[in-house]
Amino acid sequence: MMNLKKFDVVDFLDSDEALVEYLNVALEENDPKYFAKALGNVARAKGMSFVSEATGLGRQSLYRALSDDGNPRIDTLFRVLEALEVKLAVRR
Repeated sequence: MMNLKKFDVVDFLDSDEALVEYLNVALEENDPKYFAKALGNVARAKGMSFVSEATGLGRQSLYRALSDDGNPRIDTLFRVLEALEVKLAVRR
């Protein structure tokens, strides 16, 4: 029997362009939990320790807030986005 590696999107977030495109697609879903999870995946791709240090938030807090069951405050989202050097845009 073959052993298959479990899929993890983080394995494919290997460039700034991929990160930005992934977050843009997540935003298009209009689902705050989905976006928070996607932001968590990007944070893992960049390194949760790096994001923790850059935001001043604990790693465990970030993992919890940016998980499937998380419900991060907007200031947490903005701090993570700033640490990742990305910005949200509003358009019509």
